[in-house]
Amino acid sequence: MIRDLINIDIKKLPISGLSVHIIKRYEVRTNISEAFAVPNFSLLLIKSGKFKIQLQDITQQMKERDLLVIPSNSYCTMVEVRGKLQLYLISFSTDYAIRNGLKKELIESFYFVIGLKAVKIGLEEKEFLVLSLIYKLIYFVNKDAKHGSQELDLQKIGFTLLLYELRLIYTKYTSEHIQQFSQKENLIVRFFNILSIHYKKQHNAKFYAGALFVTPGHLNKVVKQITGKSIKRLIVQTIITEAEILLDDLHLTITEIADELEFPSANSFSVFFKKHSSISPSQYRLNAAEKFKTQ
Repeated sequence: MIRDLINIDIKKLPISGLSVHIIKRYEVRTNISEAFAVPNFSLLLIKSGKFKIQLQDITQQMKERDLLVIPSNSYCTMVEVRGKLQLYLISFSTDYAIRNGLKKELIESFYFVIGLKAVKIGLEEKEFLVLSLIYKLIYFVNKDAKHGSQELDLQKIGFTLLLYELRLIYTKYTSEHIQQFSQKENLIVRFFNILSIHYKKQHNAKFYAGALFVTPGHLNKVVKQITGKSIKRLIVQTIITEAEILLDDLHLTITEIADELEFPSANSFSVFFKKHSSISPSQYRLNAAEKFKTQ
């Protein structure tokens, strides 16, 4: 069952890049010892039961309240399942995480998102309860939702809460025993941190490379290897995402939004937004207003 759910093409789901499941009764549908690829970054949270899983040539014994961080593009083998196995599963793409979580206060959670090693963490009861509630929030918002503005807002809130909790888990456990992150992983997270602060003013790879004491070519190569996008594309995406959030606030004028994003004029902001979104800021706002009316 995990194989079926974890291998979903999350780009084709109603919310592209995000998949969440609550499994109340685990069923073994394939050869339990058969290895399978894991294309999506995934988080498994165990509610009850026990199972043994081999991930990246390391066998993990999973039990109640364990959290398993499964990196994308890894291989997995379910070795053994015991008891009534119940679990929560969420998978999302790096692109989805960047679009919805690139905030300075959440950056540390990206160590998990872009990490190349599997991580198992035994949570305390309170941590498990908080994380399971966040899973449920994201799950029920997505289930049978019409994906209007209210549902999307709740979904973004749920995902932000997930990243906040991952950041807290990282802060608590990483210094003890989780893992040593590679130079590339550290470089990417430091880049995300600087990008989240300076994206409004700094649009050139040279600035970010200089701040990180590497060449622009090296930084762009590492960023593209991990995220699939160039530095320039990530800067544009970050600006557009913030612009969409501001445009959803009908109390703000286009001129005020342009000022907030540090564009020289409302016209230059409109040209930029239309170039990268295919519609003008005014049309985006009209579309959002129509969605709200039909709910």
